Amino acid sequence: MPTHSFTPTEKTRLRRNPRRAVYDRELIYEVLDEAMLCHLGLSIDGTPCVLPTIHTRIGDELFLHGSTKNRMFKHIADGAEACLSVTILDGLVLARSGLHHSMNYRSVVIFAKGRIVEGVEEKQAALKALVEQIVPERWEDARPPSPNELKATTVMAFPIEEASAKVRSGPPIDDPEDEKLPVWAGVVPVKLCSQPPVTDHAGLDVPLPDYLANYNLLPRVTLPA
Repeated sequence: MPTHSFTPTEKTRLRRNPRRAVYDRELIYEVLDEAMLCHLGLSIDGTPCVLPTIHTRIGDELFLHGSTKNRMFKHIADGAEACLSVTILDGLVLARSGLHHSMNYRSVVIFAKGRIVEGVEEKQAALKALVEQIVPERWEDARPPSPNELKATTVMAFPIEEASAKVRSGPPIDDPEDEKLPVWAGVVPVKLCSQPPVTDHAGLDVPLPDYLANYNLLPRVTLPA
């Protein structure tokens, strides 16, 4: 049974602004479930590589997908350790001093070695979760992957064992001598939002499904633990 908090390691322990470090499993999972974009990083032949990708969480594993020709996945399958990170921007922090400007955010970093998902059922479950991570209820409405599509797709699972979060919230932190300056200071809240769907008229005139008519990025779906 996983513990409520991750144990900091040499790689996950925050040394810069450690007061913003969070190792709570529930908060880390909430950030992973809400974030829309994940960055996968590793070293390939001594060269650092970072790839933006879609992710999803099922239980205590994070899943990514890509082409079977994906060079990064091939290195991970051969045993290379990866670094996965997600960030949610919550606000622009405007201080009275230029150098004290900041952002409110929630970020998670995971270090892990991945495995290729081989079983068809687990692979399909991960692909379904990836689609549902973006638009809940979409998987049942769309055509399922064909055998050739499944064969051409690699799904990788990463255990969430070595992880940490970093969180900043609240107002700007100005030097005491700057607080009386006649400069506006505060926070501009920021959130990711969706616009009304735009219909593709290449096919049949299909009515907009309810799950899209009522779609909103926030609050995001939380996948089962």
